Amino acid sequence: MNDTLLLIDDEPHILSAIKRIFAEEDLRIFTASGAKDGLEILAREEISVMVTDNMMPGMSGLEVLHRARLISPDTVRIMLTGHANLDTAVAAINVGEVFRFVLKPWDNEAFAATIHEALQRYSVIKQLRSGDEAVMLSIAQTIELKDPYTRGHCDRVAEYALIIGNELGLPAQTLADIKYGGWLHDCGKIGVSEFVLRSPSSLSQDEYSLVKNHCLWGAEVARLAHLPERVINIILYHHERYDGNGYPTGLKGETIPIEARIVSVADAYDAMTSERSYRKAFPPDEVLNILSSVSGTQLDPALVTAFKSRMSQENAPRLVAAR
Repeated sequence: MNDTLLLIDDEPHILSAIKRIFAEEDLRIFTASGAKDGLEILAREEISVMVTDNMMPGMSGLEVLHRARLISPDTVRIMLTGHANLDTAVAAINVGEVFRFVLKPWDNEAFAATIHEALQRYSVIKQLRSGDEAVMLSIAQTIELKDPYTRGHCDRVAEYALIIGNELGLPAQTLADIKYGGWLHDCGKIGVSEFVLRSPSSLSQDEYSLVKNHCLWGAEVARLAHLPERVINIILYHHERYDGNGYPTGLKGETIPIEARIVSVADAYDAMTSERSYRKAFPPDEVLNILSSVSGTQLDPALVTAFKSRMSQENAPRLVAAR
């Protein structure tokens, strides 16, 4: 079945202009000149992505998006807006009503890229719902392609996290969820543009805020895909800090789910032992010492101890060299 795109706008020339962007693509496109007609189409058809204007007579774009979320939760929602309504669009993203907003007038290439990312998100939700291990890993690896410096990151994070889980003697199902969460912990980056992810320089405050939202976006994808609660916890909370200064919610200590605390240690270790655009990789022994130095502030001390006890001089170089 072809992907479907629903366009809602009370200005015919806007609808025509957007349709022209995708004229050569294998997309089924539905259009509606008002909110009521658009929501009726959404209830009747399986819509992959919908785009609605923020300013329409009778019903605001924000209300349309809220109702759309209730009618078809899987449909990826995008808001068209002008500069004057930018605060509304940002608020809509922050409360999860909209995946992305597009400013008018738009750049056709950027608009198309946004729609393609939204279609990918829709596909990810549908595929994850199968619960198939191979599908989960494949999706994680596909998302990694957005940032060449993270190739293999998800698989290594899962492996390091399982080292900790096994050291703690966790049950088999918990270990399985930790593996899946390790693979998918950054799946929310599907909502972050490649330009931002690949930036070799420091991010602006707005760009950094966008990147930080990947935890919330990823958790929403996981919920829509009906993944286990532990997997959702890892995606949502893996950037929380033991001292409460992390994000997105500022949880502290053992109020952070243990599976997320485990993946935080694994994520930190892999990040520092991996090369980045702005620095070389640190040696494994040095990274283990750094983990100890942030034990109790950034990371759970007990989990750092468990990780270090298993990362012998034989294990650490072997795992890092296997990239």
